[in-house]
Amino acid sequence: MNRNYLFLFLFSLVMSFSGLASLPPIDRDESRFVQATKQMVETGDYIDIRFQDVSRYKKPIGIYWLQSAAVALSGEGAAAPIWVYRLVSMLGIALAVLGIGWTGTKLFGANAGLAAGLMMAAIFATAFEGRDAKTDAMLLACCVAAQGALAQVYLASRRNEPVAGHLPWIFWFAQGVGILIKGPVAPLLSLLTAAALFAFERDWRWLLKLKLVRGVALVLLIVLPWVAFIGWKSGGAFFQEAVGKDMLNKVASGEESHGLPPGFYMLTYSLFMWPFGLIAVGAGLQALNRVRDDFRLRFCLAWYIPFWLVFELIPTKLPHYVLPAYPGMALLIGWLLTLSPQDANAPLKRWQQWLWWSTAFGLVVVSLGLAAVCIGAPIYLTHSFSWWSIPAAASALGAGYLAFSRQLQVPLPRIGATAACAGITYALLFGVIAPSLKPMWLSPAIRQAVLANQACDTTVLASARYQEPSLVFLVGTKTVLTDVGGVAEHLLADPACALGLAPIGDEQKLNGMLSVRGKSVNRVAEIDGLNYSSGDKLSLGLYRVAQ
Repeated sequence: MNRNYLFLFLFSLVMSFSGLASLPPIDRDESRFVQATKQMVETGDYIDIRFQDVSRYKKPIGIYWLQSAAVALSGEGAAAPIWVYRLVSMLGIALAVLGIGWTGTKLFGANAGLAAGLMMAAIFATAFEGRDAKTDAMLLACCVAAQGALAQVYLASRRNEPVAGHLPWIFWFAQGVGILIKGPVAPLLSLLTAAALFAFERDWRWLLKLKLVRGVALVLLIVLPWVAFIGWKSGGAFFQEAVGKDMLNKVASGEESHGLPPGFYMLTYSLFMWPFGLIAVGAGLQALNRVRDDFRLRFCLAWYIPFWLVFELIPTKLPHYVLPAYPGMALLIGWLLTLSPQDANAPLKRWQQWLWWSTAFGLVVVSLGLAAVCIGAPIYLTHSFSWWSIPAAASALGAGYLAFSRQLQVPLPRIGATAACAGITYALLFGVIAPSLKPMWLSPAIRQAVLANQACDTTVLASARYQEPSLVFLVGTKTVLTDVGGVAEHLLADPACALGLAPIGDEQKLNGMLSVRGKSVNRVAEIDGLNYSSGDKLSLGLYRVAQ
């Protein structure tokens, strides 16, 4: 059993390793997070959260502290590369995989825990989040720890057994850390789970075994010190921004162009649960048919369904928002292994068959789509063929084939083989193919051009039109994000050292603005590419004042 835990932890680390260093900073969320952490390291202020001179109060402090710790351990300070920040996410996914293996083992046995952990380590959602330096990977770890402890408290109460003394403390500690990382998400997941169980069973007394008073005190001890400091330092602006604008706007209306109707998470399920979406749906449907007979199944379904439904109803939608619900489905994959083949593969109801075949169609589409991306993206963006595309596409198709089982119960070796094929796909897609798509990565190209052409150690870049957060992270916190007029003023203010970035189409306009001071510009570099955040094709010039 202990070997299973060690294997799952190491397997998850291996699954997230490729691409950690080779994948450039991703716009926009990851680059905003890492730049805010970088500024904490530069200034020594670990209470306030800022992106350049603007306060960044959308999320609490937790992830910035963890990333700052990774930077400190690296010994590289503010010069730490992106992979240092991503180590926190890689560790978060590994802890979540370990936690779901632990929970599955306690609920359904060692093989079930192993199967659930393999699934969580190998789905597309965790593969991406484990390489993305923001909140969601570590939030998942907190949610799994809290829910795993809650599940075992619930299990003990249903069996009239004593609750292990460490479980309530794990639950409340995970809730406190989860709040510091992403506000109310972890408590909301547990509240929805408990509410669904109460609605089914009409019994809430088992919750008293969580040691509520001492538990809430622990949460307050974790959360309140920073909340008090940031409230004082920001003059209350943090609460206005984080609660009044960010959280409530997401609930009331679609924020930041992410407003979408209900059904979005059903449509994206096959991608973000790939390649295990079909296997999980089969297990979930069999669990629904037995939910009255097994309280463990009730807990798993209460973990997934209410959280998913609530987020379908919230207007603001991003695919990773429902990630904390996915472990509930992973546990059901493990549970199905504990049944005899005849019971596990019992016929489904008509509507369940329709849902299963719809999910099977989604599996086929996503598998073919990933294979097409592996082959087509280098051809489209770089006009060349990558030989790495062949094994990447083959492993994507292999994972899809192995996951398309007509039997609902999928043996553990086949689950492992599916996870391994998916891991090869991610390693090549995120670690080799994506970093080779040079036209997508404008910020690293701009950084190289700036380093090759800076005349002074104090050179600062001003950029017009291209204003992505990754540029600030890679080129420097003092980078000026402005318009063409701002670039002209920046160049004139420091003609010996300053550099400016602007669309080549605006070069004449830039020269006109400098001519009133008897100056002109030299274009010292040209950077062409695609800003994938906006979809704009850009041809940018790097300029300095002609001497």
